[in-house]
Amino acid sequence: MRTSYMMILPVLLAAVFLTETGGLRHDPHTGGGPYVLYKNGRVYIHYIQEGHGAKTVVTDSADMADRAAVSMFVATGRPGEFFAVKLKNKLKDERSVYRKVSRQLAISDIEGNLLAFLKLLKANQVIDEGFNWTFGDGHLVLTGDFFDRGTQVTELLWFIYSLEEKAKAAGGYVHFVLGNHEIMNLNGDFRYVQSQYMEHAALLHTDYGSLFNENSELGRWLRTKNVVERVGDVLYVHGGISEEVNLFDMPLPEINELAKPWYGDTSYVYPDILVEILYSDRGPFWYRGYYTGSVRATAGQVDSTLQEFGVKYIATGHTIAADTISTWFNKRLFNTDVPHSKGYSEALLIEKGVFYRVNALGKKIRIAG
Repeated sequence: MRTSYMMILPVLLAAVFLTETGGLRHDPHTGGGPYVLYKNGRVYIHYIQEGHGAKTVVTDSADMADRAAVSMFVATGRPGEFFAVKLKNKLKDERSVYRKVSRQLAISDIEGNLLAFLKLLKANQVIDEGFNWTFGDGHLVLTGDFFDRGTQVTELLWFIYSLEEKAKAAGGYVHFVLGNHEIMNLNGDFRYVQSQYMEHAALLHTDYGSLFNENSELGRWLRTKNVVERVGDVLYVHGGISEEVNLFDMPLPEINELAKPWYGDTSYVYPDILVEILYSDRGPFWYRGYYTGSVRATAGQVDSTLQEFGVKYIATGHTIAADTISTWFNKRLFNTDVPHSKGYSEALLIEKGVFYRVNALGKKIRIAG
């Protein structure tokens, strides 16, 4: 790897020093990033460095052929605390169906709050203090809206990105089902983006959308994700499945294949009525009809979805219905959207057919099964 040592070495040394000793107060990494972008056969790693009241960009680069050797340190937001990220050798589209799953933990709508996410994972033995995967062959399911509102979006995405590899190595898995805020950031709707990210883009002499387009590592990675998945006996979807989507009579892989080409589309002009529905408020990442609205879902509609996709349960995020994980439609539907930013972090744990809500203190309350 060809490295601009004069620019990056102080950053790397500081990161190592902080990881091992926690003794350095002024951390050159905490300004933001990294942003990994591709141009003219090279990979560029940009950090936003903050100090003395100003922000500057620190950049490293490598040939594309050497990208697998790129390793980065990412700040968690706690003084002196970092985790390491290596670029993946290859990105490929996720499967839509995972049938044999021993246990699952589902979390949604973290919205850029990395520290709340880490606390919840540690309390429920998904990771340890060193950010190692400790959930064995379990599956962690993230049902969208990890973008926007918060100020640790980039760091949060890199943590998920890196945790995927640790989970696979242990026989487990991390699923990242996209929500409306992921889609919004990919297709040019930036109304909930914190101003700091616009500032980062300006410092990089680009526009914010370019940080997540097809010439960025995170943008390429996000485009491999689905909008609906089956994990065990549970259908995971950010918003929900409307009557219109039920009428598609289409298996999950086909729904995901139909949606993916349009993740980054900014025209909002779709080729047919099916894609139009998927990207409307009746689509899987916008639908709220289970919980609110003038036209509410019926028990028959929920039954039709369960039958259509061969599952026993549905789990969603997107719409806050309570301060805790809640059950709906005779405990066939689980809402996992809780106000994490207000300190009400919870997740849905499924073990041996029993459903629990678990919190950031590790408290476990049975709710179904």
